[in-house]
Amino acid sequence: MMGLRRCAVESTLFKQWLKNLQSETGILANGDMLLKQVLIQVPGIVFARGPAVAVLILLDSEGETYAILTEQADVVSCMSKVRVPTGRVILELPAGMLDDDKGDFVGTAVREVEEETGIQLKLEDMIDLTAFLYPSTGCKFFPSAGGCDEEISLFLYRGRVDKEIIMQLQGKETGLRDHGELIKVRVVPYRELWRTTPDAKVLTAIALYEMASKEELLPSRT
Repeated sequence: MMGLRRCAVESTLFKQWLKNLQSETGILANGDMLLKQVLIQVPGIVFARGPAVAVLILLDSEGETYAILTEQADVVSCMSKVRVPTGRVILELPAGMLDDDKGDFVGTAVREVEEETGIQLKLEDMIDLTAFLYPSTGCKFFPSAGGCDEEISLFLYRGRVDKEIIMQLQGKETGLRDHGELIKVRVVPYRELWRTTPDAKVLTAIALYEMASKEELLPSRT
C-alpha cells in the first residue's frame, strides 16, 4: 500500500497538479494558502456526480457576437479565484448539477444562468444542443468517462443586447454567497472563444453549435 502511495506522489500527474498549484495563477502563488496534506486513496475511486447542465449564451451587440463565461472559485480557494482540482483559473460556461431526480434539465439550466450571471432567460428560448446527437448517445456528453459518471446536457441561448449591457456584464460579481460561490462574469468575443479556455464544456458547446448551424438544425431567429 505504501508503495502504491509513493508511486502516486512520484507520478507525472501528481507533479503536474502540484506545479499548477504553484504557478502564477495557482492556489499557492500569493501565499494566502498553505498545502499541508494530500490524502491518496488506493485503489482509485469513481467520482459519482450525476447529471448536469451547461449553457452557451451568445449575445449579439453592434455587429459582434459575445459569449458569456464564468470565473469561479472553490470555497477553500476563494482568495485565489481558482479551481482546486486544476490548481488554476478556468473560464467556464454557466453550469450546475441537477438538484433532484425530477429531470428538469431546462429549468436547472435557466436557474444556474441567473445564479451565476444574473441574466434571466425564458424556458422557451433555450435550445438543447445535445438533443441533436443520435439517441444511442443518450443525448448527453461525458466529459471524463474514465473516472466520472457526470453526463451533461448543453443548451444554447441567443439574444441581442445593447453594448451597455455587455459592458455591465464584464467583471460582474455574482454567485450564492451562502453556498460558498464566488463568481465573476467574463465576456469574450465568440470568434475568440475556441482558443480562450480549455474548459471541455465550452469546446464541446462550440463544436455542437457550429455543426448544428452547418446542418441548419437551429431554429430561425426572430
